Amino acid sequence: MSTSDPNKVVSESRFVTATPQEIFNLLADPAQHQLIDGSGSVKNANSSSPERLSLGVKFGMDMKIGVKYKITNEVVEFDEPNQIAWRHFGGHIWRYKLEAVEGGTQVTEQFDWNTAKSHLMMRVMQYPTKNRASIVATLDRLAAHFAKQ
Repeated sequence: MSTSDPNKVVSESRFVTATPQEIFNLLADPAQHQLIDGSGSVKNANSSSPERLSLGVKFGMDMKIGVKYKITNEVVEFDEPNQIAWRHFGGHIWRYKLEAVEGGTQVTEQFDWNTAKSHLMMRVMQYPTKNRASIVATLDRLAAHFAKQ
């Protein structure tokens, strides 16, 4: 694997009162992504999406950032129940790392743009900054989702 620049990884962590497997099960189900999406852009999994993700599987999401659109993601990391990640045509990766800790799980969400096809676009569109706010909101929603159970 090539060397990764840590400055191109936006990373935030949060304690969640659920097991790594419970959280992984939610992340591996594209139909559940809208429940925890902190960006507000994920609307729902479309009909091309499988019920459960696995390594190499592609899944489609109905999205909206100003206008509605569809995006196809591919699962590029899958280590159940510890880590799952996917990317779309832009090349950047959304990753979740799950570590069992006393009383629950330390969840780390990352936006990794080391593999982005256009680093200039990432900077111009301020995606690293915008994604940090979305990651924090997603982790808050994830924690709240499991706190209700």
